[in-house]
Amino acid sequence: MSIVKLNNRGVRSVTAFGSLSSGSMTFIKKLTASSSSAVSFVDGSSDVVLDNTYKEYIFTFKNLHLSSNTGSIFFNGSIDGGSNYNVTKTTTNFEANHNEGDSATALTYKSARDLAQSTSDQIISNEPGNDNDQGMSGYMHLFNPSSTTFVKHFLIRQNSTYKADYTVDVHIAGYFNTTSAIDAITFKPDSGNIDAGDICLYGIN
Repeated sequence: MSIVKLNNRGVRSVTAFGSLSSGSMTFIKKLTASSSSAVSFVDGSSDVVLDNTYKEYIFTFKNLHLSSNTGSIFFNGSIDGGSNYNVTKTTTNFEANHNEGDSATALTYKSARDLAQSTSDQIISNEPGNDNDQGMSGYMHLFNPSSTTFVKHFLIRQNSTYKADYTVDVHIAGYFNTTSAIDAITFKPDSGNIDAGDICLYGIN
């Protein structure tokens, strides 16, 4: 007896499955940090596209390295072409970590690093360090930023170092609580500069 049926036919009697379409990822822009106080993607500036061309955008972070050992990396959005980065947002923040000596592990919700209807910058990476063996890599999904009807959800995952010998896996989720289009995103440290690394922007069809 067939358990699973397609169009009321048992799987054993199905001779072929129809093809499923999948979205394709299109490279848009790479920005390379070099003693940068911020790395910003503004729609219509320097070939950046952040509009209704795509329903989903992905930012990838590749080996972001800070000049300050105590600096952290944050992000925010803009609805006015990058003149102001202060969009209201609510977020969650989870972290897992493990040290090189195999003597400490943790999986925690970081209530001090989430936001509730705040225009403040959202932290992505807490003090990833400035040694050569430290830094941060990961990605951020931004969904339907050009909508003027719905809020804009985002998901972030990153791996970074902390206090020289910890690997840290961070999951952040949230939404920009605005029905205005998000047309710019900025990434920046709270002290010093981003002195190396790439951030790439892709669009998903």
